[in-house]
Amino acid sequence: MSAAITRGYVGLGLVNPKHDCNVGSILRLAYNFDCAFVAYTGKRYRKHGSDTQKVWRHIPLFRADDLKSIIPYDCVPIAIEINGKAKSIVSFNHPQRAFYIFGPEDGSVTKELLSFCRHVLYVPTTHCMNLAVTAGVVLYDRLNKHLTK
Repeated sequence: MSAAITRGYVGLGLVNPKHDCNVGSILRLAYNFDCAFVAYTGKRYRKHGSDTQKVWRHIPLFRADDLKSIIPYDCVPIAIEINGKAKSIVSFNHPQRAFYIFGPEDGSVTKELLSFCRHVLYVPTTHCMNLAVTAGVVLYDRLNKHLTK
């Protein structure tokens, strides 16, 4: 089954990602899960070999100073973050138009970004996961729940 059969669209936002290999893997995930775009802040990212499909040629990859400024109309910003206010993704109903925001590998989503996110979610695991793995779990969860509706 293709991710393209779901309604709406999804975008991914990365806050100052540290490791290029994670961004490359996220680009590959975005392409495979039919994401509309990927955006990132910061200046630490450079092209990496883990983007074997050269996804930047197929879907938009934006560098932005502020992720809030690039959220499309009526798209729901959702932070993926472990904190006291986060809710488990297990029972979450993903909106048709979502912009998932992930913090850096060596930090967190900023309070400013959290303040405009409609939801804050976490993936219930016993330990912290890799950034790209977390993005993959979120995208799969979204696809799985949309296909079973």
